[in-house]
Amino acid sequence: MGPAAIDLLYWRNVKQSGAVFSSVLLLLFSLTQFSVVSVGAYLALAALSATISFRIYKSVLQAVQKTDEGHPFKAYLEIEIALSQDQISKYADKILLYSNTCMKELRRLFLVQDLVDSLKFAVLMWLLTYVGALFNGLTLLILAVVSMFSMPVVYEKHQAQIDQYVGLIRTQVNSVVGKIQAKIPGAKRKEE
Repeated sequence: MGPAAIDLLYWRNVKQSGAVFSSVLLLLFSLTQFSVVSVGAYLALAALSATISFRIYKSVLQAVQKTDEGHPFKAYLEIEIALSQDQISKYADKILLYSNTCMKELRRLFLVQDLVDSLKFAVLMWLLTYVGALFNGLTLLILAVVSMFSMPVVYEKHQAQIDQYVGLIRTQVNSVVGKIQAKIPGAKRKEE
């Protein structure tokens, strides 16, 4: 993540973080009530209403004051917004890398290259069936956004206590996994 995103999630600029957080949350809550098409159309209509009203206001103001300031959005109209071939190539390469990595990992898990990892994946998928029964995807997305904006701040303030408890949990989990690996034939991990 870039420094701007980190500053946003750690609430370094409260007004900016609050605006982004509330906008994203409002959008997600809107999507729980209306379709994506409706929300997109309403957002476009709101933006058009604001820009058309501002343009008419500035035109009337110029006519009354007899000034020639020109188009109020001229500076924005002159900004180049086209993507370069290098940018497209860079993003396509990243997507290709992530896709290939994901496919290789899924192949490794589904074809049981490592029994323990495949069993962990199976347990995760089994747990996700229960999560899916309790929440829909949009609710999970809302929870993820709230967590993204709250967890970094909580961790930053209580880092010592959280690290201590995470260390205890990690020790217990590693102990249980070690016991399970010792009892399953052929499940011992290769030394890395």
